[in-house]
Amino acid sequence: MQQLRQELFDGIDSGNLSLGEATRKMRKSLGMTRREYAEKVLKISHDALQDVETGKGNPTLKTLQAVGKPFGLVIGFVRRPSF
Repeated sequence: MQQLRQELFDGIDSGNLSLGEATRKMRKSLGMTRREYAEKVLKISHDALQDVETGKGNPTLKTLQAVGKPFGLVIGFVRRPSF
């Protein structure tokens, strides 16, 4: 599980993971179904989590904060390195 978390953080830091991919990796690193993770951990609806993971819809700031919180992640502006 620790290796999955490290891969998640490496992917986020490098910018190689989309929001949906990162969210899915968070859930899978805990070995939970979408419904379990949404309802038991995030306290959001299954549909809201599905929308985030699949890149559909327009999640609220509250939903995004709920998604990041269990992993110590916060929502904010991030500068991309210039190439």
